[in-house]
Amino acid sequence: MSDDKQFEAAAVENAAAGRGGLSQAELDELVASSDTGGRSPAGFVGKMLVAVALVWSLFQLWIASPLPFMIGWGVFNDTEARSIHLAFALFLAFAAYPAARTRAQLILALIVPALLTFLFIYGSKEGVPVWWIPIPGVLLIAAIILGSPKTHIPFWEWGLAIVGALAALYLYVFYDGIATRVGAPILQDYAVAVVGILLLLEATRRALGPALMIVATVFLAYTFLGPLMPSIIAHKGNNLSEVVNHQWITTEGVFGIALGVSTSFVFLFVLFGSLLDKAGAGNYFIQVAFSLMGHLRGGPAKAAVVSSAMTGLISGSSIANVVTTGTFTIPLMKRVGFSSEKAGAVEVASSVNGQIMPPVMGAAAFLMVEYVGIPYFDVVKHAFVPAVISYIALVYIVHLEAMKADMQGLPRAVEPKPWVAWLISIAFTIAAICALSFAVYYLMGWIRPAFGDAAIYVVFGFLTAVYIGLLWIASREEPLRMEDPDAPVTKLPIPGPTIRSGLHYILPVVVLVWALMVDRLSPGLSAFWAASFMVFILVTQRPLMAILRGEGNLGGAIGEGFGDLLEGLVAGARNMIGIGIATATAGIIVGSVSQTGVGSALADVVEVLSGGNIMAILVLTAILSLILGMGLPTTANYIVVSALLAPVIVTLGQQNGLIVPLIAVHLFVFYFGIMADVTPPVGLASFAAAAVSGGDPIRTGVVAFFYSLRTAALPFLFIFNTDLLLINVGWGQGIFVFITATVAMLLFAAATQGWFLTRNRIYETVALLLVAFTLFRPGFWMDMVAPPFEDVAPASIAEAAMDTAVGDNLRLQVSGLNNVGDPVTFTALLPVSEGETGEDRLLASGVDYIVNEESVIIDNVTFDSPAAAAGLDWDQTIEQVRKPVPQPSKYWMFIPALLLLGLVVMLQRGRGQPVRKTAAEGA
Repeated sequence: MSDDKQFEAAAVENAAAGRGGLSQAELDELVASSDTGGRSPAGFVGKMLVAVALVWSLFQLWIASPLPFMIGWGVFNDTEARSIHLAFALFLAFAAYPAARTRAQLILALIVPALLTFLFIYGSKEGVPVWWIPIPGVLLIAAIILGSPKTHIPFWEWGLAIVGALAALYLYVFYDGIATRVGAPILQDYAVAVVGILLLLEATRRALGPALMIVATVFLAYTFLGPLMPSIIAHKGNNLSEVVNHQWITTEGVFGIALGVSTSFVFLFVLFGSLLDKAGAGNYFIQVAFSLMGHLRGGPAKAAVVSSAMTGLISGSSIANVVTTGTFTIPLMKRVGFSSEKAGAVEVASSVNGQIMPPVMGAAAFLMVEYVGIPYFDVVKHAFVPAVISYIALVYIVHLEAMKADMQGLPRAVEPKPWVAWLISIAFTIAAICALSFAVYYLMGWIRPAFGDAAIYVVFGFLTAVYIGLLWIASREEPLRMEDPDAPVTKLPIPGPTIRSGLHYILPVVVLVWALMVDRLSPGLSAFWAASFMVFILVTQRPLMAILRGEGNLGGAIGEGFGDLLEGLVAGARNMIGIGIATATAGIIVGSVSQTGVGSALADVVEVLSGGNIMAILVLTAILSLILGMGLPTTANYIVVSALLAPVIVTLGQQNGLIVPLIAVHLFVFYFGIMADVTPPVGLASFAAAAVSGGDPIRTGVVAFFYSLRTAALPFLFIFNTDLLLINVGWGQGIFVFITATVAMLLFAAATQGWFLTRNRIYETVALLLVAFTLFRPGFWMDMVAPPFEDVAPASIAEAAMDTAVGDNLRLQVSGLNNVGDPVTFTALLPVSEGETGEDRLLASGVDYIVNEESVIIDNVTFDSPAAAAGLDWDQTIEQVRKPVPQPSKYWMFIPALLLLGLVVMLQRGRGQPVRKTAAEGA
């Protein structure tokens, strides 16, 4: 959402505040302007846009399916597919997102001619024919000055859409010719690249606001003007030929990994979410959450957290998540006592958290697979514990808010069962689910070897039978309807019938998770099978339900089913416009980083500002991630912050003795990138929530930020304690880590909210923070009591290797030269291999060295050895050797922490509960 859109949304929101928020039509327009495009013309043009979006979805399903390879037709390589993908995105960006006439628009009208003039002069100096450069600016400047309406598409917008699509298709149409002249662009290449980049930046401004466009433009300018930069970030500079080749003609820039992931994986997951929502799963998740949690203290807020978590599993947009669930949850939160700002903040915190929830993680999970180089299953495993405990803590924060104001829940439709009966029912349900899971697992394991190539048809038949069975169960219940949140709520939905009425919606999610986690199929193929099953459900759900309920009018039900499918396919494509544009524009930034080496320069800047202090490095990186993430969608902001800042933490951490796994670094910058959706003044999700609640957007963002402190604390914790990411952790220890981390996060939430059993005093808050920190990172205190390493002289490295168990690491402080010849000092972890003597063990690990009095110089490093993987190289000097020594279990530190927690509990129980306001007074 652009700044202009934010201010416009805020103005509308303030006008609506007196009546409690925006109307449903206004909310739909808000989501459309940020996610799908605010222009939906009527008549033939509107139908044509629908047709283009539909063809885009069908194209993506086609290239993801096995069919092209089975029939030997319609097979596209990665570059060709990316070219077509971007062509669809650019065409729909200009067609669906109108350019409103604003002050920012007029400023841009001055910037574009300046940029064209710069390219004209710069190209002339290089001898490039430049007579054509002003031509692409004519349509662009006309569109910027004139703007465009929401009701129809003017001719200049058609021109921009068609030219933008043709520029993107250039790599597909001229693929063979381009392959023969990489690095030597011709005039045609110059023209297409310059036009394409200019139109891509304008499409970015329309679909995503000015933030990403400005950042990408700055990086392009930096690429050209490197010699004029301050010395710490200066570089040789690149000419127009190099930039054109790198950014548009090859797959290093716009058509790089980010756009490739959008083409191969992201589109299908967004499409899957759209189809699932169109089938009715979004309403089902909300109703289930309310039926289970609405009766508790602050029940609507707890239900908002749970429903947002379920919606976040399939959603790629914080704003859409806020408006989808918030339309229903925010008015009910206000009814039980939450202020407008707190109700909006709860929805913001829970909706943004949906972006860190596996398996989709706002599509960032698939980018991490490419950037980190680990399997998708490992990405999900590492991200699981922080995401789940963050949601559990948010439910607890809501509970504490309800306790403070003595809020009550909504009335139940029926009296609850006695607690014994309730426990028996829960236990029976869990046992049934476990039995079903084992049956499915072993049945699938038997089907494959028994039926060979026909196994897929047997599995589909089995799923269809289960689907029909679940539909029969749902047909016995009343259909779910989205209630009016402004109408009086007399009774909550009954949990049993509510859950049974939509169990079939879980099947596609099961297919997706099974394909990803059990069969270990590629993310693209997994999403294809899940989306295909959703297509089957959308087409058959209504007719089968009509038959099972005996409602008649089968023809009408079939027509409605195909109508739902069409709307889902179109909605999926329109939801992808912004993401496709964002990944392409983020590719400009990634290309600039790789072309100029600005990543190492940024590391130097951060090191200078932090003074080499590792905590200061992390804080500065977090702040930069927040700034870079402002105004960007989840996917784009992860690409930007990971390209710029992840290498900074790795490099500076290694130089300062902190060896951090790459996945931990990427999750660190990802968490702080999405925090920008919460943080004022550009917290897009906070503006959307305020538009629903009628509250002040800045105050909503501030409250949401305090609710999200637990999310901001987690990255610092898992950087220093990688057990939280389940790295090198077994099942038993993993469960233990999950339980202790959950308790620690709840105590952290109680401390930051100022309320545990009763209102905290200052010293109790400090004690709770201390206990939470100890539970999260017990090794911090144990390392003080019993250091885990012993320093030995570098000349005694062989003795240290002999004293170290095989498989354990020696920590070596090494000095030498980096890739560009500058002096550097870093810490390396050298695994000790088998050998009869210390020298043999070091040689088996790949290190050959020379002892020169007290210094040790590396003489040779074996190729592809553990030493080479640790970063060691010949002619480096080993300055310090630290060998591991036995240490008591760090979990002994839990004993004093739990004793301190017991003291806090005793103090608060002795003080008793204060007199609190009633729910009516709280409101």
